[in-house]
Amino acid sequence: MNEDFTPHSARRKCLECGLVNAGADEQCRRCGATLVEGKLFIVASPESDLPAQRPRRGFFRRLIWIVTSTLAILFVWYVSLLLTSNGLQPDQRFKVDAAVSLIEQRGFKHEAFLLRRVTIFRSTDNWWNRLLGHRDAFAATNFPFEIVTLYPQFFTVPVDDCERAAVLLHEARHLSGDGEEAALQSTWKSKRALGWTEDRYQQTTVWDSTARLTKAQFPYMFQCGAEGNSDCY
Repeated sequence: MNEDFTPHSARRKCLECGLVNAGADEQCRRCGATLVEGKLFIVASPESDLPAQRPRRGFFRRLIWIVTSTLAILFVWYVSLLLTSNGLQPDQRFKVDAAVSLIEQRGFKHEAFLLRRVTIFRSTDNWWNRLLGHRDAFAATNFPFEIVTLYPQFFTVPVDDCERAAVLLHEARHLSGDGEEAALQSTWKSKRALGWTEDRYQQTTVWDSTARLTKAQFPYMFQCGAEGNSDCY
């Protein structure tokens, strides 16, 4: 069949045998059937035939895929942190609840909510904490997973619920996304409202270690008083 093909020329397909005829044909060249008017379609010329391209994924579909994949990874990570650590014992839970109740009573409603309703407390390090390591501490927080690990010294070194509340208030700042310096500064400024004051606790280990860390990070907070070396808060 010697036909001239032009790009995107109109063709007419036989409904009986399926042969594609020229647009001007009135009868099928194979079976002789009458070609129905209006059954025209576009056929690309051989030299213009290109492999079909896969439709590009839309922006929102790609966004949904990214968000879904990220959430799946975070969920697996979160579960792994729980599976590689231990929960609190009943007596440990009792001390934590008492400290959180004190935080709430002293007006720190947001922090108390995070600690009571959002936080998962653990008593041993998960794999992430073991990988990163940590200096001697009473607790460690895994943000944004809202997991707080309480080490044995948290339950033995503080002298009462108020000192444990001070430690948890510090960790609550981490739960909100604050870094170490911001959490240290916020806790020191809030100590009087919490009832954790120098006249009662200046001889304790928790007070001494916290005061030294805070003074090293924020010396301007200890330049008050007649001699210029007293705590400004």
